[in-house]
Amino acid sequence: MSSNTVKPESSIFKGMDMSLFKKRKRANSIGLTLSLIAMGIGMIFLFWILSVLLYKGFAAISPSLFLASTPAPGSEGGGLANPIVGSLMIVGFCTLISTPIGIMAGIYLSEYGNKSSFAEVTRFVTDIMLSAPSIVIGLFVYAILVAQVKHFSGWAGSIALCLIAIPVVVRTTENMLRLVPTTLREAAFALGAPKWKVSLTIVLRAAKSGVITGILLALARVSGETAPLLFTALNNQFFSTNMNAPMANLPVVIFQFAMSPYDNWVNLAWGGALLITFAVLGLNILARVVFREKVKV
Repeated sequence: MSSNTVKPESSIFKGMDMSLFKKRKRANSIGLTLSLIAMGIGMIFLFWILSVLLYKGFAAISPSLFLASTPAPGSEGGGLANPIVGSLMIVGFCTLISTPIGIMAGIYLSEYGNKSSFAEVTRFVTDIMLSAPSIVIGLFVYAILVAQVKHFSGWAGSIALCLIAIPVVVRTTENMLRLVPTTLREAAFALGAPKWKVSLTIVLRAAKSGVITGILLALARVSGETAPLLFTALNNQFFSTNMNAPMANLPVVIFQFAMSPYDNWVNLAWGGALLITFAVLGLNILARVVFREKVKV
């Protein structure tokens, strides 16, 4: 029996320095342990934040939160009807503007701009805008739009959010389209399809899940932006759907109410934070369920 037993030294580890193997295995174990510890610490803080948000946010949930407008200083009650509607309008128009621009730009960079100097400049500017602080973008829109027309507006807020969302959509779309196999394009070209049709109906459709994910990432980022809206849309205590005037929105209301000395304002701020969190989470879950790739047996 001993003659049939395979010794590690004579098979798997033949020609390998055992001390080097043990050293690498020990380094791998240490790295894995440190990674798990770092992940555990991050998860602890994440669950801590979410538990406090859920505990204090659910305490503020009531019908009046969705039906009443923001209260005046020192008054009781009130709700977040006007900032909810304002945020939906501002972010909605931002999505309608940034989505087609970002997708078309991503298609150009992926399908047409491989060797173009203009495409390289576009990628460089896009990367700069991705890392630009949102407050700088807010100041930029304030200088070129708000200061010129002499008043804040919901349109200015949407434009500021568009400048944040478009680079995310552009880079995600380009990266997702580059993952589509070249053979798929060649097959469409062999059938006589023009390049613009191949890009829109073949390549884009094949990468639709990743493109939708990029749009949702952009939407998730702009939904909680406060600084750009402080310089553009500002706020409005009253209910208004006029995009050409100062408009209430959840991020600015949360920012103002969270620092107020009134307890009901602080409670409303927690409720607003919970609404934004659930809205972004719901959009991501919906997109993953609806646009997931179905495996065919």
